Amino acid sequence: MQKSLRQKKLLSLVRAKPFANQADLRDSLERAGFPTTQSSLSRDLEELGIVKHRGHYAIPKSSAGAARGLLSLDLCGENLIIARTEPGLASGVAVEIDGAVISEIVGTLAGEDTIFVAVSDAKAQRTAMKKIWELFQ
Repeated sequence: MQKSLRQKKLLSLVRAKPFANQADLRDSLERAGFPTTQSSLSRDLEELGIVKHRGHYAIPKSSAGAARGLLSLDLCGENLIIARTEPGLASGVAVEIDGAVISEIVGTLAGEDTIFVAVSDAKAQRTAMKKIWELFQ
């Protein structure tokens, strides 16, 4: 739980202002109530797809009109939605989905470019899928 909240705050900080180094990012996270080590911060940056661009940390813009990294959503059985993302952005997209607290979603599991979104039943599956698309529009 702490990791997902920390990653959500990290995304918020990087969107809000330019950071030139990890020490400044770590200090800002600590002031926000998320003390972390440099190695955890490095892993978070990699998992969220945050890169250094022109001397500052940034969230890469999605290509081909993809909304913040989300490329597609597909149904799988009655309890799973498969979300495809730009390479390296699955964790960041999953953090946003989790942060939206969509009641139909039981949980998410992110890899490199794929997210498994678990729901309770087929009705919740379609509702959650619609809400995820709305979140990324």
